[in-house]
Amino acid sequence: MAWAALAAGHPGGSHAPAGTAAVADEAPGYAVEDFDYPQADKILTEKNILLKRGDGHITLADCASGTGQLEVQARDRSKVCFDVKGNSGWLTLELPSVYLIRGNDYTTEADMTVGTEQQSYDIAKNAWTPVGESADEQAREWTLLELRTSK
Repeated sequence: MAWAALAAGHPGGSHAPAGTAAVADEAPGYAVEDFDYPQADKILTEKNILLKRGDGHITLADCASGTGQLEVQARDRSKVCFDVKGNSGWLTLELPSVYLIRGNDYTTEADMTVGTEQQSYDIAKNAWTPVGESADEQAREWTLLELRTSK
């Protein structure tokens, strides 16, 4: 806009004075949030956890007792923990063989799938909730796809 005003006000019409350049050509581009999880490839390689997208309010964390984390139990791995911040949050991921989730002070929902079947679970606050195969009468291996939280 400043360049346009200078150019329009400059004698000779639309040409800018010598030594000036269009501001738009020098300005950095806009940052567009794509909600992809930062360093997801590195986490997949190191921890075999596929984190896809989120709003930044639910993040993978080292497990620490007494911190109010969401805790996820999956077969063939140690507990996986998530820090939760803000008034609400969401995270999409793929974590196979999940059978228990321990809630925190947030209202939490977990979406899971097995084959073509999908199921949403309301996670009890500050208690363990059976999900996936532990809540399935056929004991099928369910994959955790999404966590959503709100205060």
